[in-house]
Amino acid sequence: MIEAEVLGKHVVVEGFKDVKIDNIDKILNIIRVNSGNCHTQILDADYVAGFEHIFFAVLNALKAFKAGYNISRSLPMEVLLFASGQDQIKRAIEILGVKEITRNVALVIIAERREEALSALSSIINALGWKVDQGVIELTEEKIQPIVNAFRISQPELEASMRGSLKDAIKNVLIERAALLVTQR
Repeated sequence: MIEAEVLGKHVVVEGFKDVKIDNIDKILNIIRVNSGNCHTQILDADYVAGFEHIFFAVLNALKAFKAGYNISRSLPMEVLLFASGQDQIKRAIEILGVKEITRNVALVIIAERREEALSALSSIINALGWKVDQGVIELTEEKIQPIVNAFRISQPELEASMRGSLKDAIKNVLIERAALLVTQR
């Protein structure tokens, strides 16, 4: 589990490995029922480029709601939009949304207080019975090409963002794209 404070909210991110999703609506309902007053979003962890990717998506989503330039009516959907770098919900779901074929999941919980977030996380873990594995959130060598393909990251974009490793460049591109969404609204 990774925790952070973001604009006065408590954020918890947990990874799950080798999940089996027979019915996405059932999974979303289980998460909703066990979330309490928290905002929750699940992402396909195979397309998450590390915690920073999620952190900046949450930060931008919270800023969007605070300033009134959010596109969606829900904070979790706004997180998905920023994490995917998209202004279209359909495309955001195509890139980062959890589907029946998803095997690795990142759960994002946003709460007013740490205790609420931890309680929701515990309740969700117990209800789903999924295997916790923080490692699915990290950007690995195996995830690089699928992420480049899914997000349609061009070679010039990577070169312009290269300040270290290829992994850092990918993270930078995704974070910059999310930040650019703000200017397009």
